[in-house]
Amino acid sequence: MSEHVEWSEAEASPPSAPAAVTPADAADAARLVAFGLQPKLQPARDQEYTELLRRYRDDPAFARLADAVATGLGLVVLEVSPRAGMAVTAAEDSVFAVRLGDYARRTAADSGDRFLHGLAHLAVAALAFPRPEDLADDTYIGRVTVNGVDAFVRQACRRLEERAEKLGENTDPATDAPGLEAAWRIWARRSATGATKDARRPAASTTGIVAKALAFLTDSGFLQRTGDDGGGTYRTTARYQLQVRDMAGSAAMAELLELGVVPVTDGTASLLPAEDTEDLELVADAGLPFHS
Repeated sequence: MSEHVEWSEAEASPPSAPAAVTPADAADAARLVAFGLQPKLQPARDQEYTELLRRYRDDPAFARLADAVATGLGLVVLEVSPRAGMAVTAAEDSVFAVRLGDYARRTAADSGDRFLHGLAHLAVAALAFPRPEDLADDTYIGRVTVNGVDAFVRQACRRLEERAEKLGENTDPATDAPGLEAAWRIWARRSATGATKDARRPAASTTGIVAKALAFLTDSGFLQRTGDDGGGTYRTTARYQLQVRDMAGSAAMAELLELGVVPVTDGTASLLPAEDTEDLELVADAGLPFHS
């Protein structure tokens, strides 16, 4: 009887209260989020960043606090790991959200070409990760070039134009409403390289637009430039893979891949010659990595 009473008393003992969150804990959590907002910073090169990532992994209460700080700032935590650091993306209502207008100003781009810049970003993502398993494999590294992305989009344009002709659709834009012209039609008519007296690549050319997109992604810590071949060669980072995973379900990206322009063999992306296929029409401005 005595043993039973002792056991019941032990069971009835209230659990120890969790340690109260201190201002120092909140500061550390905010510091970790601040590190996550520096996409070029590699955890392995910053001891404090590494320690905070370890604390996030080992201390669930601290992890919840850091997640709450990120949520309060309008950020979505994609992953917290030694390879990616604290990878975050901005929700639509976040002060950190990058909008097409902001992007145009930051890259000195013509805001009237916003669909072309969005299409360039979409094409980079599709060409860098052409298969679902590439996105699922943390060790996969995608590689793209400026000229390769432009060729990819132009091939997609040809497929879409062929489909429009088969369906009897008008492939010419209305003369009084050029703003309604589909992005792929504008791209197909735009010069790939243009011409300048000093042989520079004009910003309004399609390769100029792709170059701006790749430079922006590099500055944002999503890509790393590796050479000058093909107009500029780039490799993906863990952060970019996480970002593309987040947008992989978009209609535009799925339909771009379903055009069959990128063959899937050993994971090395290349271009196929045009051929008759059951193409799907690209949804303008759908699923782009920007907020409207």
